[in-house]
Amino acid sequence: MAEDSGGLKSWTMHPLRARVIGEVHARPFRLVETPRVVLHYAFTTTAEEAAADLAFLGELCRTHGEPAPDRDASLHQAKIMGGTLRWERHSEFTTYTFDVAPLAGRRPFAAFDHHPFGAGFKPPGKLLVAVRLDVVREEDVPESSGGPLAFFEEVWVSASMAVEGTALIATDFRADGDGRTRILIVDKGLHPRQSGALIQRLLEIETYRTFAVLGLPEAQRIAPDIAKIENRLLESVETLRQSQGLSQNRELLGELTGLSAELEAVTAASAFRFGASWAYHEIVQQRLDAIREDPYKGYSTWGAFLRRRTVPAMRTIRSIQTRQTDLATRLGRAGDLLRTRIDVELEEQNRDLLDSMNRRARLQLRLQQTVEGLSVAAVSYYIVGLIGYLFKGSKIFHVEVDPGILTAFAVPFVLAFVWWTVRRIRHHHEE
Repeated sequence: MAEDSGGLKSWTMHPLRARVIGEVHARPFRLVETPRVVLHYAFTTTAEEAAADLAFLGELCRTHGEPAPDRDASLHQAKIMGGTLRWERHSEFTTYTFDVAPLAGRRPFAAFDHHPFGAGFKPPGKLLVAVRLDVVREEDVPESSGGPLAFFEEVWVSASMAVEGTALIATDFRADGDGRTRILIVDKGLHPRQSGALIQRLLEIETYRTFAVLGLPEAQRIAPDIAKIENRLLESVETLRQSQGLSQNRELLGELTGLSAELEAVTAASAFRFGASWAYHEIVQQRLDAIREDPYKGYSTWGAFLRRRTVPAMRTIRSIQTRQTDLATRLGRAGDLLRTRIDVELEEQNRDLLDSMNRRARLQLRLQQTVEGLSVAAVSYYIVGLIGYLFKGSKIFHVEVDPGILTAFAVPFVLAFVWWTVRRIRHHHEE
């Protein structure tokens, strides 16, 4: 059935659709023929360094007649110097991988200078991983010449069969005289696609296991800081048991708050490194599972060696993370306890203050009542005096009355009126 021309192509696409679909093919395996020499480097890079490196890579590609990478590319491959240069950008590092067929008859790990990492190469950042990986045929490493493991230190070598017995993989995880870690793959029937996938996974194991262990120096660096905060917290808790008074408790709360801020700064500074270490460690375990190792002549497998060497480092990281979490919890509990004590002391102070205010209010009420009584008498006295003067002046109206009698008669009425007026005024204010 023919597709409707007005259907899919005319629909509005999600802006991230192409990126999401292409993510599963972001770093595809390559077909690799045996024999092969592979050089792999990983550099830690900042955003600025990555941008500068992308510009350098574009110039390098154009110099060799290859297209430059896109501005937002995370993977780019180019045919250079008879081989393939593979560039990858990750979140915190950049890798360069170059593979080429060696000269006929050359032994594994022989001197090799035909690569793009010479004098004109500009490292994008600080080098952390350097690998020399050789893929050879079984007949190229006969037992008569020492076998495939003769290129490694016997004490450190790890070797195993991989990909259902079609390849022997060996390494000693140590830097050679050139500063590179050596990895040897002996082809025992690998398909080129299997060979490409195995090479990529082994390089990823070496890269990610190195970046995973970056968390160990960070854990060792902050361990004394964690111990110092723990000791200061213990001292503060002992002081908390005996502290009395609001000022002392407030001072202790300030100290605990400072410890919490110090711990938070240490935790924030190490959170990314520890999280990245565990993510890289998980990737290493996934890649080890993917190569399907089997023991080889009693030698330690890659997985067994890395479990012995890297798992203790990861446990140290986990221990520091656990101590950080536990310390934060204990600081929070101590702070809550101290704040509760301060709140209780403040409530007691407020209660005492309210009692004092109530006592003052009662005294003021009594004083007000006293003043009210005196004011009634005083005002009544002045009014009665005015009335007396009024009665004394009645002669001008030719009225003969006794002022004393009339004044005495007016006194109770004046007292009652003044008392009633004062009560009205007080009730009005209370309302």
